[in-house]
Amino acid sequence: MDAHVNSAHPSEHSHPRAAVYAKVGLVLFVLTAMEVGLYEITYGEHAGAFSVDIRPFFVPMLLLLSAAKFALVAMFYMHLRQDSRLFSGIFVFPLTIAAVIIIGLMLLMSYHMAFARSG
Repeated sequence: MDAHVNSAHPSEHSHPRAAVYAKVGLVLFVLTAMEVGLYEITYGEHAGAFSVDIRPFFVPMLLLLSAAKFALVAMFYMHLRQDSRLFSGIFVFPLTIAAVIIIGLMLLMSYHMAFARSG
């Protein structure tokens, strides 16, 4: 009877060790520092430090950095990496639908604004 208590269930997955979480935390810190640095060189005290104007790329770059941070948090801290693919699909599918709707609304609004300006 003790053998059943001490043995792990075969469907359970091993979770990463603390060192993996520390590495992920460090990567999240670096990504956050990159976001802050991006803001500083675009609109902060150090704006215009580069000869190239990166203002048109500011929002897309921030969105990419935040998407990378979101993916890391979802994979490791929400344990989607170790769980069944069904749970990942249930989590990712609505996010995909929401992203498509938001992008569609942004395109529709930009078209509407261009049409309103033309007269």
